[in-house]
Amino acid sequence: MDIVSVPQYKIDQRVVYPSQGVGRILEIREKSFKDSKILYYIIYLEFSDMTVMVPVDKADALGLRRIVEKDEADRALNFISEDYAPIPTDWKLRYQMNLDLLKKGSIMDIASVVRSLYHRSKIKELPILERKLYDSAINLLQDEISFSLGQPKEAIAELIHARLES
Repeated sequence: MDIVSVPQYKIDQRVVYPSQGVGRILEIREKSFKDSKILYYIIYLEFSDMTVMVPVDKADALGLRRIVEKDEADRALNFISEDYAPIPTDWKLRYQMNLDLLKKGSIMDIASVVRSLYHRSKIKELPILERKLYDSAINLLQDEISFSLGQPKEAIAELIHARLES
């Protein structure tokens, strides 16, 4: 029984893998599993310096997606400078809410995590786990916006910090 999915992404295309950031598709490889052949994207994730294999037919379910267009990147940048709703004071609840948002992986979800944790850190120092979550979220946001706008990551980091401070 051979079922082979048609890939929607191409070799050398940059894609976003939830919670891991921007990656580049190195190849699309067919592998045998039991009595069927499965097509995989082989994706190199620069930020974590690792390579992952994502089944082509499960890519959408796993949240693999294209890098956002410029207007969506601009929307995320504007969003982080807007007023925000207070978040729970219970850090465990807050952590779980933000972790769930990061796993969903849309740029607006990531921007929401960055904005809320940044402002929370201005009130009180973040617990270690939340600090790691914030660092991860800000890296994911910088990474994707950098590719979307075609600007160096350092320039985007400064821009995000300026927007958060405004």
